[in-house]
Amino acid sequence: MIMRYPAIFAPSSAGRLKAVAVTLALLGLFIFGMIELGFSLTRMITGLGQLGVTIAHMMPPSTGTWTKFFIYLHALAETVAIAFLGVMVAAILALPFGFLAAKNVIPNWIVHVLARRFLDTVRGVDELIWALIWVGVVGLGPFAGVLALVTANFGAFGKLFSEAIETADRRAGEGILSTGGNNLHVARFALLPQILPVIGSQVLYYFESNTRSATIIGIVGAGGIGLHLAEQIRVLEFQHVSALILMILVTVAAIDQVSSRLRFALIGEAGQAR
Repeated sequence: MIMRYPAIFAPSSAGRLKAVAVTLALLGLFIFGMIELGFSLTRMITGLGQLGVTIAHMMPPSTGTWTKFFIYLHALAETVAIAFLGVMVAAILALPFGFLAAKNVIPNWIVHVLARRFLDTVRGVDELIWALIWVGVVGLGPFAGVLALVTANFGAFGKLFSEAIETADRRAGEGILSTGGNNLHVARFALLPQILPVIGSQVLYYFESNTRSATIIGIVGAGGIGLHLAEQIRVLEFQHVSALILMILVTVAAIDQVSSRLRFALIGEAGQAR
């Protein structure tokens, strides 16, 4: 083995020097970053002590009154609705762009390159930034939250869908073309049956992820339970904060369990279809 692969077991001096140089450069960059960002072990220890005090103030979780509990529950349902609408609308809008960005569907490289760069541009802006933009455009409320998630997920779905289309088996499409079908028939009867289970799995995963994202964008005024969470933190009602966090965790865990089962079912169907 050593004789067959000498470069692996006995690297050259230049290779060793390069590895040492890269390691030292990364170590220097790490130390520079820690110094530049003001890292302090004393502050960290003090902060951990303060975190313990804050957690103690959060116990036991309480919403105060049943009226507050139902207000928070309504806001939580609003958050889930924002996540669901955001992911569904984004998936519907992104599917045509997925075909435009796929090399095996659009032979014109200019079209799919422009489509991919457009999707990259949209995807490069975080949900929180889109939330701030849409709050400024349409005002406060859940509508801005839905638009923020639609915009952010649109770019991500377009890329994922195009990759799923490009990895689809081409033999089914070639068979349709050989019997007189056109490109629309290939997309409808060859590509879609293969990619729909994959797309469904991706949409379910993003629905779970969007539930957390919808909480974050609610803090900037885009509706949902995040708005109540920010308000309770500002007024130092830590028992309410812990109750809200507990409600969010239970909801995300429930969605995770359901979406995981559905994703595995869809992936299994995709495997059987192939």
